Amino acid sequence: MNIIAWIILGLLAGAIAKAIYPGYQGGGILSTMILGIVGAFIGGSLYSLLQYGTLQLTAASLTLPGLFIAVIGAIIAIYLWGLLRRSSNA
Repeated sequence: MNIIAWIILGLLAGAIAKAIYPGYQGGGILSTMILGIVGAFIGGSLYSLLQYGTLQLTAASLTLPGLFIAVIGAIIAIYLWGLLRRSSNA
């Protein structure tokens, strides 16, 4: 997948995940894009684990099912980031 597709997928998945996840996440357009790209890797890897039974570092593609998987991965990334921030403030 080329860099333009990564940026588009990252922006879409990150923005949708931030809209779905409750609370304030902060950050600008760059953090939203990075969140979506990380979510694409998390979602794609979990999808390959569930489908094939092996953990592979793969990313979701720029399709509707790929966007859905990337949004789920981005929601997981927001949750994990919140856990890390909460534990470092304590």
